[in-house]
Amino acid sequence: MSSSALPYDGQTPAATGADSLGPTRTPAFEKRLAQRYRAERNFRLLGLSAVVFSVAVLVFLLGNMLVNGIAGFQRAELTVTIDFPESGVTGDAVSLTAPSASQTLEMQGLPDVVTFYAEQQLGSAAAAQLSPDAWRDVATALADDPSLITRKQTFALPASSALASGLEGEGAPEMQALAAQLARDDKLEKTWDWGFLARSDATSPQAVGIWGALKGSILTMLVTLALAFPIGVLSALYLEEYATRNRWTDLIEVSINNLAAVPSIIFGLLGLSIFLTLFPNLRSAPLIGGMTLALMTMPVIVISGRNAIKAVPPSIRDGALAIGASPVQVVFHHVLPLALPGMLTGTIIGMARALGETAPLLLIGMRAFVATPPDGFTSPATVLPMQIFLWSDEIDRGFVERTSAAIIVLLVFLLAMNGLAIYLRNKFEKRW
Repeated sequence: MSSSALPYDGQTPAATGADSLGPTRTPAFEKRLAQRYRAERNFRLLGLSAVVFSVAVLVFLLGNMLVNGIAGFQRAELTVTIDFPESGVTGDAVSLTAPSASQTLEMQGLPDVVTFYAEQQLGSAAAAQLSPDAWRDVATALADDPSLITRKQTFALPASSALASGLEGEGAPEMQALAAQLARDDKLEKTWDWGFLARSDATSPQAVGIWGALKGSILTMLVTLALAFPIGVLSALYLEEYATRNRWTDLIEVSINNLAAVPSIIFGLLGLSIFLTLFPNLRSAPLIGGMTLALMTMPVIVISGRNAIKAVPPSIRDGALAIGASPVQVVFHHVLPLALPGMLTGTIIGMARALGETAPLLLIGMRAFVATPPDGFTSPATVLPMQIFLWSDEIDRGFVERTSAAIIVLLVFLLAMNGLAIYLRNKFEKRW
């Protein structure tokens, strides 16, 4: 009888030749395993180091901006008391709140009145260091509270840039001495300047404000969003859901992908040659700026929109068609709502890029000096990045601090805009 036919007796068979080769975890195997574990640890440490370095750079950048920007939200002010009944300046509630109130007060000699009381209380040297437009602050205070015209009132008026630098220990020695003396007499101090958020551009860092540029940015972004988002979404829907696959659609897809990588200044040239040719009287208007930035933002929205539409499962379409929905209902009632969060993500990226652009707006004239906030989409305006660029090019140190403050305003505006977009994205997000 062969050995294969013998009954199993429950005994462990003898060791075969394969068992005599020894254990599989040899020293070489252990060495290679340790190398793999070490490489994994090194990779994790490398990734963690990259994250820590990025956070450190971000904290340094934000810290530097905050330190410099806090000074930008302050200004040096001289204290002057004006006795209006004695000064001869008159007016009632109607005239002091009228649009022409500043011109009326100027004709009554308000600038000379402010200079007179400043010389009496501060001396001629200090009075000469009042900002040339300090009287406008008095006019604004009278417009806010016409009853001031009937009594004596103390005002904190902006000092000149030279005196403000002297208060910081910089500039000419005589100006530092004058600033120190006024500070000891409690006639000069650096206070929080809330008017920085309400004024527009000016020639003195003590009188500038950010509201004009901020309003211009808001109007420009509204035009950009109103044009780029619907056109980009509809283009993505057409290319994914309706367009037939041929070389023309392939050419369109390649063109859109290339447009997303075109330098922004090229779009500025396009806006200069097309929009300003069609609307020559709207140079530096938010309408032209928004149209130019919409051209730059649209390819990003189209690409992200197409990817979001592709991510919608085909079963959604098949199920909608199976219950009798038309192709248009499938797209707008089922596909679009599910793809909208992904489209909003691309919109956030595109709008954030558009908000920080300066090169396209340089070419269409939005670097102009604009002393009043824009009244609408067709009024001359500038934007926050352009205002920051213009202030950073000034020699006066006061503009350096104002530049940092403007950067903080730009970052807050960007975070608010992105936060709203993220909220809308999460609100419309649906899971399947």
